[in-house]
Amino acid sequence: AILSNYYVMKLFEEAGLPPGVINFIAGDAAQITETLLARRDFAGVHFTGSTRVFNSFWKTIGNSMDTYGGYPRIVGETGGKNFIVAHPTAKAGEVKTAIVRGAFEYQGQKCSAASRAYIPASMWTELEGPLVEETASLAMGDPRDFTNFVSAVIDQRAFDKIKGYIDEARASDTAEIIVGGECDDSEGWFIQPTIILTKDPTSTSMCDEIFGPVITIYVYEDTEWSEILELVDRTSPYALTGAVFAKDRRAIREALHVLRQAAGNFYINDKPTGAVVGQQPFGGARASGTNDKAGSMLNLLRWVSARTIKETFVSPTDYTYPFMGGR
Repeated sequence: AILSNYYVMKLFEEAGLPPGVINFIAGDAAQITETLLARRDFAGVHFTGSTRVFNSFWKTIGNSMDTYGGYPRIVGETGGKNFIVAHPTAKAGEVKTAIVRGAFEYQGQKCSAASRAYIPASMWTELEGPLVEETASLAMGDPRDFTNFVSAVIDQRAFDKIKGYIDEARASDTAEIIVGGECDDSEGWFIQPTIILTKDPTSTSMCDEIFGPVITIYVYEDTEWSEILELVDRTSPYALTGAVFAKDRRAIREALHVLRQAAGNFYINDKPTGAVVGQQPFGGARASGTNDKAGSMLNLLRWVSARTIKETFVSPTDYTYPFMGGR
């Protein structure tokens, strides 16, 4: 992230952006944050990162209000436990591709990555084999080789965290790893794309944000569509992205209603990732942030301070009003 931002900054400079309009500061995140939040002229923060860190920003800013020159604007896009829920009328091949792309692109280390899926029993018999086969075939290696679909996760801490969830699933009586699950940090931090099949829809891997190439699948009875939508809504504190797959428009309408608070970016018959900049403003609520929709006018308006000006060309010279009866 730092390197890509550095090159974006260089592009701005080459394009003629005046010095000081945007400043790029690379360094220790905690030290930079502590310095900025302590300044009297701190006016706002637009944060992308973990819910835990964003919550700490709110606490620090709230406790520092006596030192600021005004009320800072606070915007954040944080975590997610993004879902795919398939209706019995959905096409298994489309759901398969959504799971593979949605869960494993960028090693699942993107805030919108699919991390839990709900599949009807009638579809699972058709979906399981091709899904396992395709996931196992994903090429892994150097990201500079574009034939690789996945690469290493970002660092040792992420590797250890993700591996911990895989190990927990491997030891569980209610879950099994049906593909992947191998982890290797001998050179880089590589984790195979992993699918966990669970009998418990409230298991840890169905509820926690993992932020890695791991998705957990729960298979439900076809007759439980309405109940499964309620389950999807209450399972996670997050509400960033989600996707529903169905050919039945009534099922789609029901999902749109029941899950209206469960995803700030909601996808119909598509994976829950890849919002197009300038077309699909991005953001979610609940524990996923302030939902100020980056990439839209809604977000830009958060950073302006409106000023109303009135000018009178014929000023009154008498304090009385007509309704006072000429008093």
